[in-house]
Parts: sequence; C-alpha cells; structure tokens
Amino acid sequence: MDDYQKHLDNTKAQLDGVSSSFCVAKWKQVTMHLQNGMNHSCHHPKTHVVPISEIKFNPTALHNSEYKKQQRKMMLEGKRPEECDYCWRVEDSNNNSKDNSRSVYSDRVYKSADQWALPFVEDIKSKPWDDDVDPSYVEVSFSNVCNFKCSYCAPHISSQWMEEIERYGPYPTTGKFNNLEWLKKENMLPIPNREENPYVDAFWAWWPTMYTSLQHFRITGGEPLLNKNTFQVLDYIIENPNPNLEVSINTNMNPPDELFDKFLEKIKIIINEKKLKKFKLFTSAEAHGKQSEYIRFGMDYDKWLSNIHRVYKEIPSIEFTIMSTYNILSVTSYTKFLDDILDIKLTYGTPEHGRNPMLLDIPYLRYPDHQAIFMIEPEMIGMLYDQVTYMYKNLEYKNWYGTANRGFYEYEADKLKRIYTIAKQSLDDNANNETLRDITNVNRSNFVKFVDEHDVRRGTNFLETFPEFEQSYKKWKNI
Repeated sequence: MDDYQKHLDNTKAQLDGVSSSFCVAKWKQVTMHLQNGMNHSCHHPKTHVVPISEIKFNPTALHNSEYKKQQRKMMLEGKRPEECDYCWRVEDSNNNSKDNSRSVYSDRVYKSADQWALPFVEDIKSKPWDDDVDPSYVEVSFSNVCNFKCSYCAPHISSQWMEEIERYGPYPTTGKFNNLEWLKKENMLPIPNREENPYVDAFWAWWPTMYTSLQHFRITGGEPLLNKNTFQVLDYIIENPNPNLEVSINTNMNPPDELFDKFLEKIKIIINEKKLKKFKLFTSAEAHGKQSEYIRFGMDYDKWLSNIHRVYKEIPSIEFTIMSTYNILSVTSYTKFLDDILDIKLTYGTPEHGRNPMLLDIPYLRYPDHQAIFMIEPEMIGMLYDQVTYMYKNLEYKNWYGTANRGFYEYEADKLKRIYTIAKQSLDDNANNETLRDITNVNRSNFVKFVDEHDVRRGTNFLETFPEFEQSYKKWKNI
C-alpha cells in the first residue's frame, strides 16, 4: 500500500470519526458565482442563491449563507445532504460491487484529504454548527462573459449561450434545456455586465481580509481573461505579495492573442519575483480534436494544445491541471485525448526531480442528463474499459535507477476507474429495473433532439464528427 493510499484511508477514518457523511469542503471551500449571487461548496452540488440582505452587512455571507449552514448541520449529524449525491453514488457503488478489487473513494475523501481541509477537522467538530467560517479555498467567477458555449454549459455561465437562447429559445428536449424561464424561477439569471453588481462589491469589500487568510484562491468564469476583475486581482498580487497563498486561474486557453500575451506577462512577474507561494493554471477538455470542438463550441483544439506548450516553454515552473468532465461524448475519442496529455507529461516533466507538470482531474458529468455517461450502451463500455487500462499501463513509476517515468498518477487513473465502475453499474441497473430503463430512454431521446438542434443552430454535423455513434443515434432516434 503506497503512502497516498494510506493517507486516503486515514482521511476517511478521520471523517467517519465525525460522521459517515462529514466532508470538510462544506466548511473550508466555496465557489462564488458573483454574476448571479449563487454559491456552493464543492463543484458537485447545485448552487444556491445568497440573498442580498445577507451580504449587506456581512460580506462573508458570500460563503456562510443560512442555507449552507443547514447542510453543515446535516453532515455533523450523519445525514446525507441530497445535493451531495455524486459522492453517495460512488460510495454506494462500493457496497453494491461484486468486484473484490480495491474500493474507489468519493470526492468526500479526496477533497478532505488536501492540506487546506484535513487539518481543520477537529476545529470544525468542536464549534457550533451555525458559526461563520473563514474558508481556506475560495473560487470566484466575476461574470458570465465567455467566447465558448460548451454543450453542457448554460446561459448564466456563458454569455455566448445567453445570446443563443435569447435568439432561438431553449433546446427542444423534454425539460427544455437551458430554458431562461427556469433560470428566472431559480434566480440564476446573471446581472447584466453593464449594471452595478452588489455581489462583486461585496467581494472587493471582503477581499483585503480574505486575501491575508487564504491558502488557495481560484478565478473561474465565463472566461476569466475576458474580465477586468481578473487583471485587477493580478495587479493587487503584484503590489501585495502573499508568500502563503496559492492562486489558480481557469482559462479555456483560447482568448484573443493580445489578452493571452498580457496575461502571460503578469504571470511571469508573479512567478519570477515570487509574489505568491504558487501559481497554477486550469483548463478544460474531455475529448480529442473535432469531437472536443463539438463539445466545447468555439474551441480551436490545436490552438489549445499550442498555447499549453507555449506556457510550458516560457514559464517552465508552471503547474497545469486539465479538468476533464467525462460525458457520453467523451467515450469515442478519449484515448487519443489521453495520448496528448501523456505527450505533455513526457515532454515537460523533470524525471530527476520526479516532477509531473500536467495533472488530469476526471469527474463525470451530472447534468444535463441527456449528455451523462449513464446513457452508455453495452457496446460502448469496452471503450471506457480500454481507456482505464491505457492509463494504468502508463502510470508514473521509478525504475531501478531511481528515475521517475512521467506517466499518469495512480489517483488520476483511479478517477477514470470509478467512472467505469459507475457506468457499468448503470448498465446493470437499466437491465434489471424497468423504471430506470425508461428514464435512460428518455435521456437518449433527448440526446438526439439536442444534437439535431445543435447542428441546425451552429452549423455542425454530429454524425460526421462522431461516426462511432451512428448506430446508437439511429436507435435512440426511434425511441
């Protein structure tokens, strides 16, 4: 058993010592969508709105909302918050599995195992459930301005999606995918960028205090490089160094060239002059080439790869993570995508120090249902199995010279393995449960409606881009 596995086992034991549903992320991590005042802790649960009345006199309510405090109370009592079903699915799959191999862990364990989380277990346990808590890890999006409209994204996150839905209306699925009326009902419509935003104002009021106590700060989007607040944060860091802070920025790596140049120059100052403890970049992809461009409409896959290589060449010490949200459209080209990631690892790793510069995070898509892996057909599961096998065959290890070979980390492969486990379980569930099978067929029918409308609106061609789906497409179209 390796050291990391022992750490995960110990983490789970500490969490379960509080309760069987306890997760540190509910207390020490927050993502704030300032474009609409939404908030969640951990990226799996649905967002909830923070009433303006709560932040009016206490900007920290951007994290310590009354709603979230109730979820914390449930976890301390050993109850499972419904919004955390991602982890409950993974944990329950262990109980239902007939496979005797090592169990896979949920993100309740993976996230709580991090340094920004695990040291605070006893402190959280000892305090009242309704205390305000200072987060260690903050993510923020300032607006929905974006030059992409990814297939699983939404108008409150992408301005390109907003423009499309305002022009054509929602997609003709049974749930009317990306219906603005639903967004209005859920208070999720973004505040127009031309108007004053009280949530952004609250952020900047809180920022000087937040900045000194954070361990991790991350800017998400929209596309952050298209927002002036991102560059304001970078300028603040340059003027106010914080050697205890790690800062990360998400970017689609496809902004206009002049903005990307400006961004790289500021990163160079921050890194070369050691303004922070660490600076990281995050980007996203979950398929290869044209199939990736279909999923992430607006993307130039070759430019995405080229910009990644450029960053590594100009800033050798940079750390990159690719967030790869595995979905039904990932299945057919994911091995080729893994080839590109492995090439980056081999090209820019430094084996003498055991350093692996590219990390791969592989969650599975939860919503929309019509693009989730739970629709997988039996003939597709072999592709996913082969991808898991590919990762395990290319793991990082040290040879007898003591030199590290720069492949995938085992925990990266473990994350794809758990998706395979869940997908295989869904096939068994559909085969044995008529109700679940009916739900899956509705989602498959909606998938066809979505790609047909996608092709009409955006001038794409699904079957030319995904020829491997031809038989499934025809079958699903007749549901």
